[in-house]
Formats: sequence, C-alpha cells, structure tokens
Amino acid sequence: MKSPSSTPTLIPEPSKLEQAEQGYSTKAVQSGIPRTSQHGVGFAVQNMVAFQFETLEEGAEVFASGDGYSYARVQNPTVKALEARLTALEGAGATVALASGQAASFTAMLSTCRVGDHIVASSSVFGGTSGLLNNVLPNLGIRSSLVENTAEAVQAAMTPDTRLVWVETLGNPVCDVPDLERVAQIAHAHGALLCVDNTWAGIGLLCRPFEYGADLIVHSLTKWAGGQGTVLGGAVMVRDGVDVSSLPMFTLGSPSLLEQRGEGALAWKLRSIGAQQIGMTLSPQSAASFALGVETLELRLTRESASALELAQWLEPRVSRVLYAGLHSSKWHTLAQKYLQGGFGSVLSFEVDDPSSFLSRLQLVRIAPNIGDTRTLAIHPWSTTHSRLSEAGKYQSGVTPQLIRLSVGLERVSDLLEDLSQALEQVKGLIEMGSARV
Repeated sequence: MKSPSSTPTLIPEPSKLEQAEQGYSTKAVQSGIPRTSQHGVGFAVQNMVAFQFETLEEGAEVFASGDGYSYARVQNPTVKALEARLTALEGAGATVALASGQAASFTAMLSTCRVGDHIVASSSVFGGTSGLLNNVLPNLGIRSSLVENTAEAVQAAMTPDTRLVWVETLGNPVCDVPDLERVAQIAHAHGALLCVDNTWAGIGLLCRPFEYGADLIVHSLTKWAGGQGTVLGGAVMVRDGVDVSSLPMFTLGSPSLLEQRGEGALAWKLRSIGAQQIGMTLSPQSAASFALGVETLELRLTRESASALELAQWLEPRVSRVLYAGLHSSKWHTLAQKYLQGGFGSVLSFEVDDPSSFLSRLQLVRIAPNIGDTRTLAIHPWSTTHSRLSEAGKYQSGVTPQLIRLSVGLERVSDLLEDLSQALEQVKGLIEMGSARV
C-alpha cells in the first residue's frame, strides 16, 4: 500500500474554476474536499499516528523534505485538509494548524525571533499575548516593547534588533484598529515582519491583512471558526513571497535555512517549531470540527456583527463609555471603515459603575471568558483575562475596573436588549439607593 505522501488526491489541485476568485461562502464549504469517487463529501477523520512507506528511500525523502506524511505530530490528512480550507479563505501561501491560538502565536514568535531579538507590539493585544511577550519570551532572551496602537508609536519603538511587529485587527478588548498599511511599511523599512492577529475578523471575512502588507496572520480557531465554544485550536499563516533575508534565524549558517528552503523557509520553520519540535499538534477530531464550523462562519459573524452594532448604538447614551469601532464616535471608526468589510465585528466593550452587580443580574447573557460563541458572553477583563497584568499594564491595554467585554451571539437582538436594560436599571437603582442612604 502506498504511503499517503504519494497519493495526490488527498488535497486536490485547484481547477480553473477554483483558481478564479470565488465568494467567501463558496470557499468555506467547497475547499479542501477532493472531487473524486474515492472520497465522501466532507472531512474524513483520520486518526492514524504513523504512516507507511514502501521503501527506505521513500521514508528518507519524506523526512528530508518535510512533505507528505510520516508521523501525526507533524502532519495528518484531516488537519491538512483544514489547512487548505483556511489558506483559501485568508488568501495565504501556507497554513499550519495547531492546538490553540496561544500555540499559534508562540510559534509565530519563535519562528522569527532568537536570542537578542526584539518585538514591537500594540499594548492593547490579548492578555495571553501580553503574557508571552512579558513573561515567557524574556526567558529566551527576546525583548518586547508594548506601545500605543498607532503607526507613530510603532515607528518610535523600532530598533536595529526588531524582527517582528505584532498587532490585532481589532484589539482585545478595546476594539482599536491599527493602520495596517502604514505599520507594514514601517516594519518592512526596518527589515522586520508584520504579524496580525486576525481572530476578531473571522478567517479573512471582515479583513484580509495580507492584502495590506502583513507577512504572518494568527488565529484562535476556538473563536469564530469553531463558533460554538466546544473545541480548542489555532492557526498561523504566511503570505506568499515573504522576504526573510533580514532575519538572522534564516541567514546564519552554511548553508543557511534560506539557502536550503528558499521562499518556503518561513512556512517550513512554522511547522518545524510549532508541530514537529514543540508538538503543539491539533487533533484530527478538532480539525474536522473546525472545518464544519468554518462552513457557517460567514452566516454567524455577519449576523453577530449587525447585532453588536445595534447593541453598541443602544448602549452609547445609557452607559459612561462604549468601545466599538462601528460607532461614529469611535476614534478608530475611520480606520475600521478602511480595513473592515461586511461589519465591524461582534465584540464590544463598555463601562458600568458597578460591574459585579451588573454581571450578577444578567439573566440571558452568560458570564464566561470566551468570544465568538453562538451564545452572547460577558466578562470582566480586569479580574479575569487581563488579571495577570500589572495595574499599569491593564490601563496601558485600555482595561479599566469598570470595563465589561461583550461577545455577541445569535440570540434575537430584542432579547439581548431587554436583558441588558433590566440589569442596568437594577444597578442604577442600587447606586441611587446607596446615594440616598449617604
């Protein structure tokens, strides 16, 4: 029996129709599934750990090239099919799917930076990303600067040792938007790469950062790709033609990794670090779940984004502060209009005077530390997702003690408005009662 590495039908070559630009929903349901009588219409879950070779030479070639299948920690047919689908949706050159979004971020960082290197990142990034930058990478000799999410601040923080600039399409949880084109230009002018966490924009649905100069994209597939809060996963993607000639990791040695792998060096490094060396492998069962989730991503995120905008507009005159790039009052609205299409995302944040009382009085919205779920979820970032940051670090991230993050799901908007309204009214009554007693 032939090894899967020699079976060309597992991931089919694109037809002329597939090479033409298709709609998002078409790619979401059609990509990654071979059109042969040997395969069903869908993703087969293949649980094998090891793959056979017919000869010693075949095994040696697979191990030397990194292509094909050898051991499931490195590659699996189900995971590879998911990667093909994600690549099509995001417009990537290559994708590596991993065990979590955190695994994807760590892989992107370790595949571009080594001892003595430096990263510039927006201070409003996800708390887990801040943890990697502040607590983990320093142990490996990699320094980071977290700065305001503006091109000017990024420019000022660049050093001769900067190898990577890191931003999020929509900052977590303050919904700020970077000027992707300008930040990409700054990074490239200094010989660095730009990595964009595009999680909040879906898999290339609301924004496609590669079109604005990004070199790498990471996703927490757990969020909108999964969509139902039932499975963990992540992905790191690389753009075709990324220039890594300024990164010592790829140019040192004789022969260097760049000389050995050419234009595919970065994609090879991502899989080598994330899957083969560290073993942050995505299971085939999880890959199949994400493949199904992606098929309805456009339907879900489009509706959730419309609901989020309606909730943000309703909340704006009723609370002290609303953070949502879709609001005309947002300082990020102009950039959001430039870089986002089809919606402004399904997450918003707002401030209330008594977060504890407000959250405890919600009857429909659930208190949980996730986003992208079909159910609407609320959380208090100060005490949960960003709790490990110092107080100064929280404020630098835009997180205040009054802030509530709301990930909007698929419920009827009027039901969500009713729940938010009754909770706000009760909190208002408690505050007024307390003032009266004083």
